[in-house]
Amino acid sequence: MELRHLQHFVAVAEDQHFTRAAERLLVSQSGLSASIRALERELQTPLFVRTTRRVTLTPAGRALLGEAERILAQVRSAHEAVAAVQGVLRGMLALGTEQCVAGVNVPGLLAGFRRRHPDVEICLRQAGSGALTEEVAAGRLDLAFAVRSAREETDQLRAVPLSSEPMTVLCHPSHRLAAAGTAVAPEDLGGEVFVDFHPDWGPRRTTDAAFAAAGVRRGVALEVNDVHSLLELVDENLGIAVVPRHFRHKRASLTALPVTGFGNAGYETVALLPPAQATSPAARALMALLDTEGPAPSQAGGRPS
Repeated sequence: MELRHLQHFVAVAEDQHFTRAAERLLVSQSGLSASIRALERELQTPLFVRTTRRVTLTPAGRALLGEAERILAQVRSAHEAVAAVQGVLRGMLALGTEQCVAGVNVPGLLAGFRRRHPDVEICLRQAGSGALTEEVAAGRLDLAFAVRSAREETDQLRAVPLSSEPMTVLCHPSHRLAAAGTAVAPEDLGGEVFVDFHPDWGPRRTTDAAFAAAGVRRGVALEVNDVHSLLELVDENLGIAVVPRHFRHKRASLTALPVTGFGNAGYETVALLPPAQATSPAARALMALLDTEGPAPSQAGGRPS
């Protein structure tokens, strides 16, 4: 099995199309097809289901994809490690992050990284913590800033704590909760209309876990994929939201109330990385810079992240 066979296989799996994959790889379509056939012969099983419109992975192909991505990521890390020993940090930094994640100022951190390492190409992907966890474990991302869940700390993933904070309820000033002005527990919110994020987002996962632990059923009527839409819906008094405490700085017109009864289900942000021996030099350099600069200002009680 040759590395180019795995590179070709991953490209076809990503594009779901031989012609597009060949164009991206700058190889002929016939050469790409021959490479995939050679890999299938060696593994003695089809890897793709081919149709006139696209190609999809067989069960064997899906099993191979994760391993192929990890192998290619390790090879890239090996090349970058050699370059780092020679005094030059180059290659690519593939970073993932949730929107408005606490504990790190991602734009400022990347700006500082680029000034120090101009030869490293930066690729940034924004997604929910669930997807980011899978991307780092599969080797598609060098590291990610995400929200801790029960699925981290495997043999393919480690979590470095960045910050933690309690959750808070945001509501319109005319809402009954704002009028009471007291801390609320999950039991007090059972009949409310909720605005929340997609289930893959860290704040949503934190809130869902806390309500489940409290035995309180909660329905999310208004589901969004960005912070500002959530705040606007709450500001129109269409529902309430349970969010990380630093979100309260983003919309001064809303009332923020502390939440009790969440136990240990706080909002904890982490840096997700591969095992130490598989962490790329670029990821190590970014983490070293983060340690130097310290946490984002929002964690010191100042500006929101």
